[in-house]
Amino acid sequence: MPRPLRGVLSVFQTPYHDDESIDFDTLDREFDYIFGHGADGVVMAMVSEILRLSTDEREALAAHVCKSVGGRGSVVVSVGAESTHTAIRLTKQAEAAGADGLMAIPPVSIGLGEDELIRYYERILNATTLPVVVQDASGYVGRPMSIQLQARVMHEFGCERVYFKPEAAPIGPRLSALRDATGGAARIFEGTGGIALVDSHRRGIVGTMPGAEIIDALVALWNALEAGDEKRAYEISLPVSSLIAIQTSLDGFLAVEKYLLVKRGIFQSTRVRGPVGFQLDDETIAEVDRLFDMLQGVLKG
Repeated sequence: MPRPLRGVLSVFQTPYHDDESIDFDTLDREFDYIFGHGADGVVMAMVSEILRLSTDEREALAAHVCKSVGGRGSVVVSVGAESTHTAIRLTKQAEAAGADGLMAIPPVSIGLGEDELIRYYERILNATTLPVVVQDASGYVGRPMSIQLQARVMHEFGCERVYFKPEAAPIGPRLSALRDATGGAARIFEGTGGIALVDSHRRGIVGTMPGAEIIDALVALWNALEAGDEKRAYEISLPVSSLIAIQTSLDGFLAVEKYLLVKRGIFQSTRVRGPVGFQLDDETIAEVDRLFDMLQGVLKG
């Protein structure tokens, strides 16, 4: 039986060897680190660099993730693609590999009308028995999906089959609009890396999908929110938000997250598959270090 999708599901970063092949040994160490800090699962998604992997690599990575996690938590695999045909292939492979859920962004190279976009999600959902997280990734790529479209997909397949990860601005109001359009039934994950987690929790989310680099802080923040400890939540949230605010693009997230994973001794390299649109300079690194040290002090306090 698939594990439930709830709580802190960490989007892992993909480590590479010098030749840019996937470093699976380091990836296994990343999973040990993620689950060692109490995460509820892992996600293969945008900051896993899925858009820079071949289809064969995506399938190999998904299979390895499911095997390596080995029941320690939920596994969600992103299957969105530029063609529905490829998305269905990735969907079937991920389910066969043992994923607990799927996530799909829309195609990003073309602007689709709503009817065509609904057909895209319908075909993915009809190709699997697993829940599918509809990801509006327009904070990085593509354009926002309407609230009506997202609600329509959930009403057609049910709240147990359709989850959401809204990332279009403004995050809070759109999250509430999706909640209200589905009569409160929508199961929504916060998708801003944790920067909007406090506000999103008040609006009724079921979990968050942050990166792995400060997973200890995000688990602690989630636990404080679930316990109703607002004072502790804000103590953790303020340095978390300041650190994440530096990451203003997909490549910004990758650069900072991999830098911190090297700093923490998890990764051996900050290598990202190019071309890349963001480079860390010395002054940004110094600010990341200051904020990371501040956050670690709060966690120990």
